[in-house]
Amino acid sequence: MQEIRTVAVVGTGIIGASWSCLFLAHGFDVMATDIREGAEAELSAAVERFWPSLPDAVLARGERGTLRFASDLAAACAAADFVQENAIERQDAKIELMRRIDAAAPAHAVIASSSSAISVTAMQSACADPGRVVLGHPFNPPHLVPLVEVAGGEATRETALATAEAFYGRVGKVPIRLNKELYGHVANRLQAAIFREAVHLLESGVASAEDIDRAVSEGPGLRWALMGPFLTYHLAGGERGMAGFWEMFAPMQERLWGDLGSPVPDAGVQARVTEAVERSYAGRPVRALVEDRDIRLRRVLAARRLDREP
Repeated sequence: MQEIRTVAVVGTGIIGASWSCLFLAHGFDVMATDIREGAEAELSAAVERFWPSLPDAVLARGERGTLRFASDLAAACAAADFVQENAIERQDAKIELMRRIDAAAPAHAVIASSSSAISVTAMQSACADPGRVVLGHPFNPPHLVPLVEVAGGEATRETALATAEAFYGRVGKVPIRLNKELYGHVANRLQAAIFREAVHLLESGVASAEDIDRAVSEGPGLRWALMGPFLTYHLAGGERGMAGFWEMFAPMQERLWGDLGSPVPDAGVQARVTEAVERSYAGRPVRALVEDRDIRLRRVLAARRLDREP
């Protein structure tokens, strides 16, 4: 693996700007590009806004790479050792963009996409070297949330996957490897399942949007910051672990699974959910909610780091 020094960030919206902040904080130079008017100024402002919210351990490194911007995609990718793409979530546009990145980036560079759902097989289909295209899907905001989902397509080389995993590990991410491609990957599917049931509960009049949020953040969400559903239920089974859980709770799970809602996100549902959420969080601008979220995330990450230290 050639040493990675420069990262090209293609698409500098919320996700791209957050990635840029993280890469810079680990000492990598970032060459960013975006076709939107005013994108360069927006990116610089976003990086400065995100910087104080970086985890304490990252800020303590005292590193900061150089941020540059090029409006031309080929120029931005020409010297890249790694490319992180974060552009439009439309398959035809993504295929063409990946073709252009592949044509411009040096032969040794791995090309990773932050796509939330599009398959790598589709994205790499027009590339001259499809073997270096991988999925590198983060969770928002990437500069704070450790998770990154890594997957390959039909033509992806194992060396590209290993390089991506190693690079993400160097910037403090926790990569998980998908053994097969699936729409929405892993975490988004889990998140979608919870959101679907939350919408069902709201539509059924069971509780308000704010109380449904509290049911997660003040309950299972606290455990989920420490462990996933399998370990959670393994511990719920007492000394017999998962086997004990099934003995005690299989009938309840069967009834719950059969009773879960399946609302369709049509225009009516979207309007009602939007109105309920805006009513629950009225008077709190989105920017203030984001800042509060990031402060809390930093505290959770700091607490987990201290808990894991010997």
